[in-house]
Amino acid sequence: MNETQNTARVAVVTGASRGLGLALARALATDGWQLVVTARGGAELAAAETELAALTKVVALTGSVVDDDHRERIAEAAAALGGASLLVNNASTLTGYELAGARPPALADHPQAGLLETFEVNVLGPIVLTQLLLPQLRERRGAVLNISSDAAVEAYAGWGAYGASKAALDHASAVLGREEPSVAVWAVDPGDLRTRMHQEAFPGEDISDRPVPATVVPAFLGLLRDRLASGRYSAVGLLAAGE
Repeated sequence: MNETQNTARVAVVTGASRGLGLALARALATDGWQLVVTARGGAELAAAETELAALTKVVALTGSVVDDDHRERIAEAAAALGGASLLVNNASTLTGYELAGARPPALADHPQAGLLETFEVNVLGPIVLTQLLLPQLRERRGAVLNISSDAAVEAYAGWGAYGASKAALDHASAVLGREEPSVAVWAVDPGDLRTRMHQEAFPGEDISDRPVPATVVPAFLGLLRDRLASGRYSAVGLLAAGE
């Protein structure tokens, strides 16, 4: 990416306390990026902050992307570091409520409150946070990386709310890519990974055959390095193209 000389690159990563978000934050920190990281779990985010602070300058903010004040704090923190060149919208929820050991519900049985939260976390939060950071991203010809899912394009029983929200985020990403020619806007399907959220979707089942998040991080780093055109990608496809 084109950066002002002697200005550190700044990335904002949501959902950065564990899983893919933490793996991406770790890789960016190793590559010299300064970070604003956020997540809902305070204890996990504090542990992530300790690890990342050994690699780079990091600001950790506990809160939800649904919260207006929290989004404002994220934008202010990025500006204080010099301005964001990258926004990673990784924070998401599977069903919008605690699963308590049960599989995600069918759409016919999905509580309305859970539907609302799913779309607030997975769609509204990322869009509004992007709006707040766009002035910084435009100035630096930066990028928005929205974490998608194959559930956005495939119909999986029990994944209706999540899949529909990711499909909406995909479409918003595509529109933003048309509207913001100076900013790269990517929606990327990371594939099935060994994460807590994926385990919640399959309670009691062994998901150890899924790859850990770190295995797909090179796909995202390549996307940043090569600054591919705005669009929808899969980590598997990006890794294959880089071989």
